[in-house]
Amino acid sequence: MLQSLGLGPDVEAVYRGMLADASGGVADLCVRLGLTEIQVRDGLDRLVDLDLLRPSRDSPGALRAVSPELGLELLLRRQEEELARRQEELARSKAAAARAVSEFAELRPNTEVDGAERLVGMDAIQSRLEELAHGLTRECLAILPGGALSEASLEASRPLDRRALGRGIEMRSVYQDSARNDPMTLTYARWLTEEGGQVRTSPLLPPRLLIFDRSVAVVPIDPANSRLGALCTSTPGIVASLLTLFEQTWDSAVPLGADRPRPTDSTPTAGELELLKLLASGMTDEAAGKRLGVSLRTVRRQMSALMERLHATSRFEAGLKAAQQGWL
Repeated sequence: MLQSLGLGPDVEAVYRGMLADASGGVADLCVRLGLTEIQVRDGLDRLVDLDLLRPSRDSPGALRAVSPELGLELLLRRQEEELARRQEELARSKAAAARAVSEFAELRPNTEVDGAERLVGMDAIQSRLEELAHGLTRECLAILPGGALSEASLEASRPLDRRALGRGIEMRSVYQDSARNDPMTLTYARWLTEEGGQVRTSPLLPPRLLIFDRSVAVVPIDPANSRLGALCTSTPGIVASLLTLFEQTWDSAVPLGADRPRPTDSTPTAGELELLKLLASGMTDEAAGKRLGVSLRTVRRQMSALMERLHATSRFEAGLKAAQQGWL
């Protein structure tokens, strides 16, 4: 029940046991809970670390359990602080990546300068990706926004992915949630997992990103204009920032085989929340749809459903009510 707050089953059992009776010691807990001494002691150590167990004033050297009201509030506060810290790191990573792409945007096409290469044209990009895939020794990471991927893109990726997985390369890919609605992209993602890759999805993604062996990264020079080409860089500082961006995106994404938790009648889905935030920031329906990888019709349908759920007669009123309920 409390796994979402960082308490595994054994730790939760020890906490419940201590709340019920803290006077029996480790041996008594083992008998009552059906756990080994190692499991009980590890659980006690974890609860002390989380501040859910504190020294007893009645029995020096013993421990007492903090009340659930206070203890669970402390756990929630820690999660909120960790989320805020990760969001700050993500913002810094995005800013660093944007600066890096801007600095190298004037590189001459298809020539390498100071660890960076500007690739112009699909042939140049595909050739470089083939070289990087061939030289892989350990890992390939990918962020693939935009929902449905083109048939040409999928067919170009399949032989590279098959060879890499066949050589034992670890592959982790993050698709946009909307990719689940495209049969071709979904089929490819499932094939990738069957071959040994890992795939997750998220409602909102940063620009397209590929990282090879944690040492070389490929990003679009301008995510809004793919004709400008791609930037291939091995500069350690830039690659490190992009790695952080990938890991934070991966941590917040959901495995392909798992469904996102269904909302209650009043709670928006993760995708709906992102849509509200984008529209509240001033984006048009069309621009928000592009960021989320969905059609203009889908954006308007989701917004209409949100207005109905909020009992709002206008988008302005819907925004106010969403803010009042803590959604924004």
